[in-house]
Amino acid sequence: MQTHVQECSPALSVYYDGACPVCSREIAVYKNSAGGEAIQWIDATSCDLGALQADSKDLTRETALARMHVRKANGELVSGAAAFVAMWEQLPKFAMLARLARIPGAMLVLELGYRAFLRLRPLWRKAPADVATRIAPSATFPLELTRELRTDHAGETGAVMIYRGILAVSRDAEVRAFANHHLATEQEHLSLLEALDPPVLRSRLLPLWRLSGWLTGAVPALFGPRAVFATIKAVETFVDQHYADQLAMIDRIDPSRAQPQLAALRHMLVRCQQDEVAHRDDAAARLSKPPGRLLRLWTSIVDIGSHQAVKVCRYV
Repeated sequence: MQTHVQECSPALSVYYDGACPVCSREIAVYKNSAGGEAIQWIDATSCDLGALQADSKDLTRETALARMHVRKANGELVSGAAAFVAMWEQLPKFAMLARLARIPGAMLVLELGYRAFLRLRPLWRKAPADVATRIAPSATFPLELTRELRTDHAGETGAVMIYRGILAVSRDAEVRAFANHHLATEQEHLSLLEALDPPVLRSRLLPLWRLSGWLTGAVPALFGPRAVFATIKAVETFVDQHYADQLAMIDRIDPSRAQPQLAALRHMLVRCQQDEVAHRDDAAARLSKPPGRLLRLWTSIVDIGSHQAVKVCRYV
């Protein structure tokens, strides 16, 4: 009987803040990944107190809501960055992140990043659920499309900073010419979206997107042209699909293309998409050989980060 109980026990229990929309969406990604079925997912905002404390009294609801906690199969309770790493270790798709977290100093960086997130979390956690609904009538487009345009504005803000990051670090003539050429296009895209997106509808995390963009350009520039071109190829591959999804959304909203405003928006997004594809193809053509293992790992991190940033930006 004891063996049977051990086999049925969850690999670990994750305690998260279900009232935080960003937290809930991230947890949903983990929950739906391979290995997620072996984890017990506990929403600390609505569960019974007994579900938090298990066989001990070491976790109150207030503490569980203050930061994410994970209880391991042996009963050990960890929180913050350590909780994420414990969870990643159980999910094959995120195993690489868990291994990277074991690099000396990485856990400290993750913990500091998580604490910064906790400072920002009240910006959206305490907001009424209908904030976006109240804003929507002042916008020209449906709510779902307004959210997508918020991600576009944030994305183009980040894109401008990517090329500025490259130019701040690289002294390679080819790289600088490449960056200056494409920076002009991204600045044009940003101007279009700033005219379209009033400040009240823009992401409240623009400082974070600017910093992330700059680092996404500056870091590969430290390692040379191949790293820069591989990074731009990865970013623009994501952006191409992102715009394609938005064009499909417009086609669903207005299949007959009878609404002039949506038709004009669609035309603008097609133009932006074509520019981004040109950036991607230009970067790909400059890659002298396929990226190696470390560069592939870096571009995978860039791709994952892009997807997660869009998910957050739709609501913040």
